[in-house]
Amino acid sequence: MKTRNQSGFTLVEIAIVLVIIGLLLGGVLKGQELINSAKVKNMANDFRNVQVMIYGYQDKFKKLPGDDNTAVARWTLAAGHDGNGNGVINGRWDATAPTSANESVLLWEHLRRANLASGSTDFSSEAAATAALPTNSEGGKFGVSGEKPLTSMTGGTFYACSDAIDGKFAQQLDLTLDDGKPGTGSVHAIAHAGGATQADGTKGAAATDTYVDGTRYTVCMTY
Repeated sequence: MKTRNQSGFTLVEIAIVLVIIGLLLGGVLKGQELINSAKVKNMANDFRNVQVMIYGYQDKFKKLPGDDNTAVARWTLAAGHDGNGNGVINGRWDATAPTSANESVLLWEHLRRANLASGSTDFSSEAAATAALPTNSEGGKFGVSGEKPLTSMTGGTFYACSDAIDGKFAQQLDLTLDDGKPGTGSVHAIAHAGGATQADGTKGAAATDTYVDGTRYTVCMTY
């Protein structure tokens, strides 16, 4: 009667498999870390670049984009796409209607017509403007206004805000641009659960002490 020999994995083979699995997991985690880092870097660049764009426009035309009351004549834009020239970018940072009351929307049309920002120049309707307005690397809105977006913020000529940012990214962004705290410095943030970000008498101030993973934030910076 013959017996069948059953062979199994040796300890060396098992060790090799475990090492390979470890390397694969390490590669996946490192890859995700790089992706996350790239997202935060892109968000930080949004805040840095918009300042350069606005000052570049101001240097070239002696007007603030959006507030420029000579833009219609310069580029033959639709009526009502001039600002009022009062030196303030009026309108909510997250407005969508391209009207003289929302210079924060016209700002992007003016910047793009001046070749200082990339993107569509079609602001012929609110639907077209909504599709043309910039977004961050998380798909949230990015906008600029001269109106204070958070009651806790002080100083500044204009403010930029970026929303729908997860807490872990928001904190990294704050650390990259400022002090890493959501209620101090030039960068403030508010949790979406606390309401929208405009200081219109019904909205909250900046988030209090810490960022929380899994919670979405609107992050704003003053200039």
